Amino acid sequence: MGSDAGKYDCIVIGGGPAGATAATVLADHGRRVLVLERHRFPRHHVGESLMPQSYATFKRIGMLEKLRASNSPVKESVQFVSASGRESQPFFFFDRDPAEWSRTWQVRRDEFDQMMLDNAADHGAEIRFGARVKSILFDGDRAVGVRAVVDGQEREIRATVVVDATGQSALLSRQLDLRYPDARLKKASIYSYFKGAIRDEGRNAGATIIIHTPDRNGWFWFIPLSDDTASVGVVASPSYLFSGRGDDPSATLQEEFEQCPAIMRRVEKASRVGNVFVTTDFSCQSRRITGDGWVLVGDAFGFLDPVYSSGVFLALVSGEWAADAIHDALDADDVSADRLGRFGPRFMAGMQLMRQMVYAFYDPRFSFATFLKSHPEHHDRLVRLLIGDVFNDEVGEIFDAMGEWVDFPDPIVMEQEQAGP
Repeated sequence: MGSDAGKYDCIVIGGGPAGATAATVLADHGRRVLVLERHRFPRHHVGESLMPQSYATFKRIGMLEKLRASNSPVKESVQFVSASGRESQPFFFFDRDPAEWSRTWQVRRDEFDQMMLDNAADHGAEIRFGARVKSILFDGDRAVGVRAVVDGQEREIRATVVVDATGQSALLSRQLDLRYPDARLKKASIYSYFKGAIRDEGRNAGATIIIHTPDRNGWFWFIPLSDDTASVGVVASPSYLFSGRGDDPSATLQEEFEQCPAIMRRVEKASRVGNVFVTTDFSCQSRRITGDGWVLVGDAFGFLDPVYSSGVFLALVSGEWAADAIHDALDADDVSADRLGRFGPRFMAGMQLMRQMVYAFYDPRFSFATFLKSHPEHHDRLVRLLIGDVFNDEVGEIFDAMGEWVDFPDPIVMEQEQAGP
């Protein structure tokens, strides 16, 4: 077995948005950072819709000009379609705050993730593709590196801090048995890509559209992408999507289209391009976000649900905040869980607000239209949640009023040692 003679300040396992962001910020801090990515980019990934609050992170890591220069459609709004087919007024972000950050993009993840990781390399991070991490190395309770196959050779690579950014693979949290599902959000999805689908015009041309199925057994996403292509998928319980439906997910997807006029009118004359994909049981979280010498970011820590497109946004924020915490910990020569986890409580509080929005969406007693008729004073807070403005102490007041319809469970709390000082 080979060993790596050089020691890194940080090894980031996984080169998706969370890992690329963490690597870029650490490199900007002057840290020696190695990204180990299992796949050869570009590679397929779902999760194409960005949230406007990603703007600050994109600006910090130098991605704004690259996104502006891309052919990604500009996203200015989110729109909901009820089970009866009634379309809501679009929630235009720019109308609330006419600032540059109020517009964002709908991205092809193969292109976007490549761009993000190239950006990390431009900032000084070392990237190794085709690197398969087998396990995280520990000295007692402290992570000290990884065992990985790189360039066909198994080796031990040492670092002061290890960041798990492996997405749903969740390598470290599975190794430590920290990961658990959200029992209230056991969902699955079937999705594909369609050329020539009908999208709206004008300011709503780049909108994410969320469409309830007529029986409210599930919902569709419709996300316009470049080259006249749209990402379209259905989300529902696994038992509904797969039990007694045969083994052809493309047939199930077509059946769901045909039962929902609101989505059928958009895809009826479109041509499917590419494969049909299936994902299941994606709503998970880990009991801890940091430990001695290690940090979890992005989906490796937790993923909520695709409904509000929060995945990439939370990945970016966690990657950025984790990198700053790691830099400060390295300066202090203290990479304990308490020191590395100082960003955890604030991040978890914001993630919890998004979680409550997801719970409300799936509650059959709740609808945004009815809620806003009863509580118009919360319209601004609702739009702020839809743009990702969740890291504050005020916007969560909306959930006191939502409690008239939704039975919110107690907040998910990390293990006590992760509460921070």
